[in-house]
Amino acid sequence: MHTRQSFKSGGHRRQRPLHSPRGTLMSKMWITAMIVAYLAYSVGSPYLLESTSLQSFVLRMFERGLLPDFVTRAGIRTLIRQRRDFQISVGGENDATKHSEYLQSFIGSLLASPIAVNTADANEQHYEVPAKFYDHVLGGARKYSSALYPPSTSVADARDLLDEAEVRMLQLYASRAKITRDGGALRVMDLGCGWGSVSLWFAANFPNIEVVGLSNSNSQREYIMGQARERGLTNLKILTGNINDFELPEGVGKFDRVISIEMFEHMKNYSLLLSKISRDFLLPSGYLFVHIFVHSTTPYHFVDAGPSDWMTRYFFSGGTMPSSSLLLYFQGDLSLKSHWSVNGDHYALTSEAWLQNMDANSGPLTEVLGEIYGEDDREVWRARWRAFFMACAELFRFNGGNEWFVDHYLFENGKGVMQ
Repeated sequence: MHTRQSFKSGGHRRQRPLHSPRGTLMSKMWITAMIVAYLAYSVGSPYLLESTSLQSFVLRMFERGLLPDFVTRAGIRTLIRQRRDFQISVGGENDATKHSEYLQSFIGSLLASPIAVNTADANEQHYEVPAKFYDHVLGGARKYSSALYPPSTSVADARDLLDEAEVRMLQLYASRAKITRDGGALRVMDLGCGWGSVSLWFAANFPNIEVVGLSNSNSQREYIMGQARERGLTNLKILTGNINDFELPEGVGKFDRVISIEMFEHMKNYSLLLSKISRDFLLPSGYLFVHIFVHSTTPYHFVDAGPSDWMTRYFFSGGTMPSSSLLLYFQGDLSLKSHWSVNGDHYALTSEAWLQNMDANSGPLTEVLGEIYGEDDREVWRARWRAFFMACAELFRFNGGNEWFVDHYLFENGKGVMQ
């Protein structure tokens, strides 16, 4: 008979059968739970997925960290396929007339909204999470957005190459935003500056420019300014405010460049936002550079409609998934000069690297997560963050990275094609 070893506190060894009645029962329960969870996530049976009690059961297992990653990823892929089915049926992707009507209706919903909604939720979900959590998750540049990996990078190498990939994307920003070392004393605004990856890198690598970042998070401001002091950077300052009503303080002039990295996804009324950037932030000859994640054809709102929308509930309340062409409809005050797409595989690899960092730093993160969420909810939030990174990886990997991906836009201040 096979046996396993267990130890009492006194160090005495005792033998217990591996296949004891209790162990056999627990194994059967575990296997049954795994099969049910896998079926509920992967097969898509209406009797399974539409059962509220079963959904709750699966979610409880997931939040306790009891689902293996292959089951969680299978469930995520099922939800992604359901999203695609929804876009085809409701967004009319296979019907030009229906798709046009959907798009116009969606644009109307944006125009009826303020610039941003649920800003307090966004702060709580991401931006007021203490810096030490991200110390253990993000790369060296603290870039909380897609990096740019070398061609043919494997998932196994994602973590090792993250720092290099962050810098590659930052260099691409500089090139596409027309910022050079010999380009004169430009003034650059980092709109929605996050943890300062753009602000700090530009201030360090372009000493001829002045960088002003805007964050809605005081903890981010304190972190960035602390890093600036440590690095001896005197050409950087960070302001805080809500984009809905923010105005430049007295003595802070307008900018040659406004750069916004993954902030527009938290916005709604792009007409008001772009008008504000054009009127209040940019010089008449200035440029706006935008990096956002997008769907290839069909925009949608992140809506919390039930247990399967846990990403919206816990990570993206009030968010928007723009389509690749969406911003082109809002050129009333700014005109588009260039538009580029970056394959979603780069964001998938970035998300895999964050997940790998989280797992590699599991020990230190135990204490950090306990401080943030409390000891009772520590492991629930560990499971949620891990699943969030897995969901991002699977989403941007879908269809070879050609379904959801990153877009870059360069706008010039001045009247565009849509008056």
